[in-house]
Amino acid sequence: MKANSFLWQECHLAGRKYYDVDEVWSELKVGTHLQLEREADNKHDVSAVQVIYERPATELQPSKRFLLGYVPADSNELLAQMMDMGWQNVFFCRISQINTTAYSENQIRIAIRVRRNERSESCPLLSQVD
Repeated sequence: MKANSFLWQECHLAGRKYYDVDEVWSELKVGTHLQLEREADNKHDVSAVQVIYERPATELQPSKRFLLGYVPADSNELLAQMMDMGWQNVFFCRISQINTTAYSENQIRIAIRVRRNERSESCPLLSQVD
């Protein structure tokens, strides 16, 4: 049986105390789906990858996006390059751990995974790689 995804990397959420985490803290749980977005024009890190939480829409309010922080600068270069090459849709991210007693920068860990490319099923060379 072929896996549907594999772990690309697991890391802490960088910059957590500077962004919107406190605004949505009660909504964040292990397994919460997060979005990854490149921020190529970031003046502090040319390989910056934002970590975004999107609050689902309700009958009373539209969905709203919150910047939670970033993939750490010491481990984002290859991910950023892959995203810049058009592979952003193969990556997905979820919260893998929440530790309320840890220092703020270590309270949230994220797991970035790569989902199986559906086209690989029709390509004999790619379907052999697993």
